[in-house]
Amino acid sequence: MKLSDIHTPIDVLPGIGKAVSKIFANLNVFSISDILQFYPRDYDDRTHITTLSQFRSTSKIHTVAKVTGHDWFGYGKMRTLKIYINDGTMEAQLIAFNRPFLEKSLPVNAIILVAGTFFVKYNALQSTAFEATVLASEGNIANFTQSPLPDSGMLPIYPLTEGLSQKIVRKAVKAAIDTYIVGLDDELPPDVIAKRGLLSKKEALKKIHCPANPQDITEARHTLIFEELFHFQYTMAQRAIKHKGRLPALSLTDLADTDLQTPPQFSSEAFIQTLSPHQKELLTRLSFTLTNDQMKVIQQMNDDIDRGYRERSVLFKESATNTHPKPVFTMARLLQGDVGSGKTLVAFFACLRTIDWSGQCALMAPTELLARQHAENAASLLAPLGIRIAFLTGNLQSKGRNQLLKALKNGDIDIVIGTHALFSSQVRYKDLQLVIIDEQHRFGVMQRNAIISKGIQTSMESLGSQYISPHLLMMSATPIPQTLALTAFGDLDISSIRTMPQGRKPITTYLVREGHEQNAYTAVRKELEAGHQAYFVYPAIEQNEWTSSNTTIKSAEEMFTYLSQKVFPDFTCAIVHSKIDTEQQNKILSDFKSGKINILIATTVVEVGVDVPNATCMVIEQADHFGLAQLHQLRGRVGRGTQQSYCFLIYSSRITETGIARMKALRQNTDGFVIAEEDLKLRGPGELTGTIQAGNLTLGIADITRDYDILQQARQDAFELMQRKLQACAYVKDVAYEQ
Repeated sequence: MKLSDIHTPIDVLPGIGKAVSKIFANLNVFSISDILQFYPRDYDDRTHITTLSQFRSTSKIHTVAKVTGHDWFGYGKMRTLKIYINDGTMEAQLIAFNRPFLEKSLPVNAIILVAGTFFVKYNALQSTAFEATVLASEGNIANFTQSPLPDSGMLPIYPLTEGLSQKIVRKAVKAAIDTYIVGLDDELPPDVIAKRGLLSKKEALKKIHCPANPQDITEARHTLIFEELFHFQYTMAQRAIKHKGRLPALSLTDLADTDLQTPPQFSSEAFIQTLSPHQKELLTRLSFTLTNDQMKVIQQMNDDIDRGYRERSVLFKESATNTHPKPVFTMARLLQGDVGSGKTLVAFFACLRTIDWSGQCALMAPTELLARQHAENAASLLAPLGIRIAFLTGNLQSKGRNQLLKALKNGDIDIVIGTHALFSSQVRYKDLQLVIIDEQHRFGVMQRNAIISKGIQTSMESLGSQYISPHLLMMSATPIPQTLALTAFGDLDISSIRTMPQGRKPITTYLVREGHEQNAYTAVRKELEAGHQAYFVYPAIEQNEWTSSNTTIKSAEEMFTYLSQKVFPDFTCAIVHSKIDTEQQNKILSDFKSGKINILIATTVVEVGVDVPNATCMVIEQADHFGLAQLHQLRGRVGRGTQQSYCFLIYSSRITETGIARMKALRQNTDGFVIAEEDLKLRGPGELTGTIQAGNLTLGIADITRDYDILQQARQDAFELMQRKLQACAYVKDVAYEQ
């Protein structure tokens, strides 16, 4: 029996009735399985005595003491008991807030075992967080320090909620262990347990909850962390096999060279020979040379797309006679690269490869602004090649929309670019073979599946019950830390563009403390007078959008009035944010791009989709209200031309230590990959995974940052198991993990 199969409610345990089980429910503990996986957050080491006199050198005291007196202070409901104790080395006071019953439980002259944290206050050694157990009603302290003490050893400390105590949780967990783990099966293959020197499931649970020493804790945690990450990576392997018929890269030590053995350097002549007709034509029209990273990623995607079409052709030939055809390989790739690294151009090359195989492409962006920019770029670069391009959003008028949908269904459109409208119910494709999702972290799992299902629908119309997923390319301008890449995106191939186009200069970043904004304004004025442009970004649209008694939030509307009238009255200023009509937004941004507007005051609406090479200044006020990755994205709006560009991060005087660390990390680094790793350290995986819409990333005892080495081992073993099962299966679709 596996642990997850024990669905018995916890109210069967001694001392856990209906009332207490409802309290446990607040901690998402409902069953025996839940409580056995309710792991301690810390341990109280009570393996030896630490006296009161040692309070300065240890965080926890564990001593035998005598109750020497009682006292009370305060009045009414605030009346609090004070218990005086002495362990022979020093006197101390136990402050029993909301525990008046301890007057009888810990009587004067009693010998007690005390454990807690002590500190000096009001010229006395005190503790407000303590546990005490009566050893005898009276006697000599020395008679008890040599005897086996109750509640000794490594006591687990569990997360609590109102109404629960450590004693209640410990008793419940101990009862569950004694009664239910006897028949538990291991959840890892025996050869993996032996290879990695892991504990059995039963041993791991006993030692994590009832350790005899620190070594037990280390061994148990390692086993349970490995098991969790192994199951997670096996799930990633199953997903990879399902949608592309093979396993992704095992290691991501070099994100720029994941699964393909592409030479680190190769000649442009050799690269050109691998291109399809339309790709060659686009290359000749470019006024610059592709970076080595761009050429490498194009080759990777070409190989994927070509393999998919070769297998697709075989499937069409066999579909009439083979009732159990082998699944067709499809690309499932995450392309990550810093802001301005040229990801969109690389995606256009993938579109041309697909079109040369007679397929259709859809490029989905999270905002109409970004989608429109992609459509304009595609029209400029691809339309001269004869590529038929369409732009589809929810704002498209009915007449034009109907004509577009008809052309799309008939195959008269090669690339459609738009927002969520691309997967609406009325949209039908003739042969959707490539789906590109830009700024993929802005879309949820269901939204990604919705656009992919459009391609599956067209294949089923051609092949009946057999379906083929379209190739999937997800793009992110926020580089993903390696640990997250191995978990949230562990079923994908990952390509990276780390080198920037030639001529780009690193952006110089300055930190400005609130109150010294004028220094930044003066520097911006110099750039404006030189003919350049600037952004000013704020965390809110209106002043009343944020309410706090301690913080005054600067709003875009308030600062637009101030900057345009008081600071830069001799320059043209404009404001843009999400509450402004989309058509008006587009006009403002168009005027800014053409140089009619000198200063653009905005919210994070300009985080993506704004490309103005002449803009050389980015001012982000109250920068500590933004995440590190978001600040890096905003900074990337400048530095897109050949001129030196600057970013000014104006931070609050109330900034936290973590906030200061974020500001320094951004000032010291311009590499988004380095910043992504730093952001993970500072914010933790919980916040980041929420941001990237990880979907199935739900970890318990494991921490993907701390346990990266274990993660790599678990991935290797999980993939090896999957590979063995693949070799033993007649069809990939039958692969399932069985113990």
